[in-house]
Amino acid sequence: MAKLHDHWRVLPHGPLRELAPGLLTVVGQIPLPLGNFPRRMTVVALPNKRSALFSPFPLDEASMERVEAVGAPAFLIVPNGGHRLDLRPMKTRYPQAKVVSATGARALISEAVAVETTAPDLGKDIDLVSVAGMGDTELALVIRHEGGASLVTNDIIGNVANPQGPGAWVMARMTGFGPNPAVPRYVRKTYVKDEAALARQLKEWAVIPGLARLIPSHGEVIAQPAPVLEALARSLGA
Repeated sequence: MAKLHDHWRVLPHGPLRELAPGLLTVVGQIPLPLGNFPRRMTVVALPNKRSALFSPFPLDEASMERVEAVGAPAFLIVPNGGHRLDLRPMKTRYPQAKVVSATGARALISEAVAVETTAPDLGKDIDLVSVAGMGDTELALVIRHEGGASLVTNDIIGNVANPQGPGAWVMARMTGFGPNPAVPRYVRKTYVKDEAALARQLKEWAVIPGLARLIPSHGEVIAQPAPVLEALARSLGA
């Protein structure tokens, strides 16, 4: 784990993209020796002109203003203990936003910033999911919106097809985060506690009515993801 950032530091990132009304996403880059590894923040509109930031990190000022236009950030969702790199400066900028974690990741994330809730009220159209089979350490979101539904996952699904630079390419291939959708080998070996339970979770997601896209924290958005989720469940032996 890289040293946690104490101050606002904007690393390279692309533009914000609107995937559905009230659902924005942006890909940033984490510098590595000989390359950059992609990471993704997802912004979700909430009732009462608020928003939730899933896997939050700093953007340039114009982009942050666009994030804030979605709604005042009310929740900073840290999907696992590895996604706390920029949590301190994000909390400094948005002191009113509550830091959210899974119960099993609370102690690790609290080394950066105190966790304020593991059960936020995100409204009736958004479900915060503690991913089955992960020892209550990994979060995901199911978002129902105009045009269907979207699934936001973290490290359990990688889809890094084209990382920047040879170092990032080697990392993506060695850890199994790419080049195709997969439960990364590194995650499966290190963090998955119950493969059968995770496979059942993937199958449950595959039959979400109107599921239009899967938004992973590392890699490209997957359109019409039901067949991918079913294939990943089979890869776990289910």
